[in-house]
Amino acid sequence: MDMNTFFNDLQSKINQAIENSPAKDIEKNVKSMMTQGFSRLDLVTREEFDIQAQVLAKTRSKLEAVEARLAELEARLDGAK
Repeated sequence: MDMNTFFNDLQSKINQAIENSPAKDIEKNVKSMMTQGFSRLDLVTREEFDIQAQVLAKTRSKLEAVEARLAELEARLDGAK
C-alpha cells in the first residue's frame, strides 16, 4: 500500500468516525451560535472592505493632486505679488 492510499484511507476513516459521533452535532451547534453572534455585530464582508479601500485610495490620490495644484497656484500668486 502506498502512502497516498494509506492517508486517503485514514482520512476516510476519520471522517466516518466524526460523522457518527456527537462531534458533528457540536460542530453544527457551534456554527449556528457563531452565525447568530456575527449577525448581531456590525461587520462588513471582505469584498465590501476591499471596495472601500479602493475608493479611499482613489480619493487620496485625487486629494494629493488637488493639494499639489493648490500649492502651485499659491506659489504663482505669491510670485505675482
